[in-house]
Amino acid sequence: MSRAFVKETDGEERADGAPERPISPHPNYVTPAGLAQLQARVAELSAERQRLLGDESVAAKQQLHRIERELRYYDERVISAIPVDPAGQACDRVHFGATVEVEDEAGHVQRYSIVGEDEADAAHGKISWVSPLARALLNAEVGDMVTWKRPAGDKELHILAIHPYR
Repeated sequence: MSRAFVKETDGEERADGAPERPISPHPNYVTPAGLAQLQARVAELSAERQRLLGDESVAAKQQLHRIERELRYYDERVISAIPVDPAGQACDRVHFGATVEVEDEAGHVQRYSIVGEDEADAAHGKISWVSPLARALLNAEVGDMVTWKRPAGDKELHILAIHPYR
């Protein structure tokens, strides 16, 4: 068969055919807890990789490819991490690592902690520092009104309090 009809890889795919996980173009700011989470994930994946190395089954090999892909991603995130300790920052303005209490036009009060991309968890009020909500809140002071630009329509938020992240 002619080589003209054989698909060449472009370096983005690995042996299992899955593309690499994309790495964010933003600086990798992390809280101390976020860095610990990344390091724990690397340790967990490394242990799982070691467990799978001796298994020659097809399922184990497929799982090993997936684990190695995840390990490459998390290794890179640990290497590129820029730790920021929120405890050393003043609470007069919203900053990375701060927990912000806001009230919307309907009187609903919410708390959001501004954290690194990998530690964001909206269900627990942890939002990535590059999210539209965090960008609206950053540098605001208590008493300020900020506009959160959303696809569902803009939302006005009143800054009630700024606390250190825990």
